[in-house]
Amino acid sequence: MEKKKPMRTCIACRTEKPKIELIRVVKFGDQITLDKTGKANGRGAYVCNNKECIEKLKKQKMLNRAFSCQVADEIYDKIMEDFLGDEK
Repeated sequence: MEKKKPMRTCIACRTEKPKIELIRVVKFGDQITLDKTGKANGRGAYVCNNKECIEKLKKQKMLNRAFSCQVADEIYDKIMEDFLGDEK
């Protein structure tokens, strides 16, 4: 019997995809970071691994709602930077 793949929903486009295809953003205490391992402690939110969803995440400040707190613009900028850095 084949093992079931965990599915997650992108907070930007609301598309359900396998967990490994999405980027996990984690809030642990006051820190918000990209979780490249998918196993970091904290509250996680998932976003598609494409530029459109990352830009929408920043433009509409979607992490504020996902984590029920104010997320500084610097955090969104860092996520964009980390994502674009991975793309090269």
